[in-house]
Amino acid sequence: MKVEQIYTGCLAQGAYYIESNGEAAIIDPLREVAPYIQKAELNGATIKYVLETHFHADFVSGHLDLAKKTGAQIVYGPTAAPNFSFYSAKDGEELSLGKIKIKVLHTPGHTMESSCYLLIDENGQATSLFSGDTLFIGDVGRPDLAQKVKADLTQDILAGHLFDSLRNKIMPLADNIIVYPAHGAGSACGKNMSKETTDTLGNQKKTNYALRADMTKEEFIDAVLDGLVAPPSYFPLNVMMNIQGYDSIDKVLERGQHALSPDAFETAANETSALILDTRDAQSFAKGFVPNSINIGIDGSFAPWVGAMIPDIKQEILLVTEPGRETEVITRLARVGYDFTIGYLDGGIDSWKNAGKELDTIVSISPETLAQKQAADPNIAIVDVRKASEYGSEHIINAQNAPLDFINESMASIDKDKTYFVHCAGGYRSMIFISILKARGFEHLIDVKGGFKDIKESGKFAITDYVCPTTLM
Repeated sequence: MKVEQIYTGCLAQGAYYIESNGEAAIIDPLREVAPYIQKAELNGATIKYVLETHFHADFVSGHLDLAKKTGAQIVYGPTAAPNFSFYSAKDGEELSLGKIKIKVLHTPGHTMESSCYLLIDENGQATSLFSGDTLFIGDVGRPDLAQKVKADLTQDILAGHLFDSLRNKIMPLADNIIVYPAHGAGSACGKNMSKETTDTLGNQKKTNYALRADMTKEEFIDAVLDGLVAPPSYFPLNVMMNIQGYDSIDKVLERGQHALSPDAFETAANETSALILDTRDAQSFAKGFVPNSINIGIDGSFAPWVGAMIPDIKQEILLVTEPGRETEVITRLARVGYDFTIGYLDGGIDSWKNAGKELDTIVSISPETLAQKQAADPNIAIVDVRKASEYGSEHIINAQNAPLDFINESMASIDKDKTYFVHCAGGYRSMIFISILKARGFEHLIDVKGGFKDIKESGKFAITDYVCPTTLM
């Protein structure tokens, strides 16, 4: 028997490969399915099942392509009703895989179809729980997402279902069972997830706030709902893609992999409604970019920020990337449902420069330079685009909080004629913020390199703990 966690850090997502006696199952696969197929072929195994724990909101699953390419059966738990062929497993049903069995545990709460998969080894012993978004390490799945898809499911109702699922299906299991969740720290599917991606169920019973044995249902509902922030707007759109179906990843790659000369790229930008997305690192972008581009760096939390900043998953996109990374970017966009890349700048930004095309820039200064400007004028406007919770922990005195998460509200409150010095935690989000506003005519935004980390390390600023945030909202 073989169990392998395939963890994707940029999505904080865990898929799983299980194999026994020449048969394999894949749990919650990503959109690009070739790695799973190659792994099975290398091991001389046949993929028998694609097991889905629920209809995912934060990414588009690869279940359809994987089933089509391998003949595997797509499996969901009870109440799932997708628009494609699948097997609806019953609660408690055991699926055979080689010499082992996988038991289906229907655990509604995160969503109504949510299910966990309990692995039973060759000796009939339960060894592992693939818990999806029902149970994380340190947390449980947020119960407010399904209501975005089905109006009569309130978050309180879902939280009540989650309480019952955990108490009746999960907590009675043996303490030595290994928990393999669908997500870890950084995912928006929970609020308090650990950086660890596995644990024993016994340790979670001791340390996970939501598994406290003497907790009442009312206490659980209050605790699980406390502190939830609005989910990214693309979540319900991904859910519908996972329910209704989508284009094959092969078609998405074919559509996006059009190398465009600078002239052709410029024509496409002028004659379509395509958004120009530059995925280089923030400081490279600042030194020169195609006018009206927005910057979301591929080497940061790329997919979640794309989902948060680009509201329409059907938005046509033109790419500027580091040469050689075009396929990677198109694939990572497709993971969260952005399937309509229509081409990329052949040769990257250097080809644009060499063609004599217009370049735009963003001024980026060091914390030391910012300190000098503040010394000369104590009233300069410093904007902190970190989350409100980060700002509340500590921030520059008199800095205004304008979270990138709420870009539209922040943008509406910024004076186009006023100069602002913008920072985040490390320089990634501030460049996203400035590039979006610059594309909309805001010309007086200056980036602070290194963000709050370097600002604090410089020792040149008065830092305060939480008092009461001043926001641009």
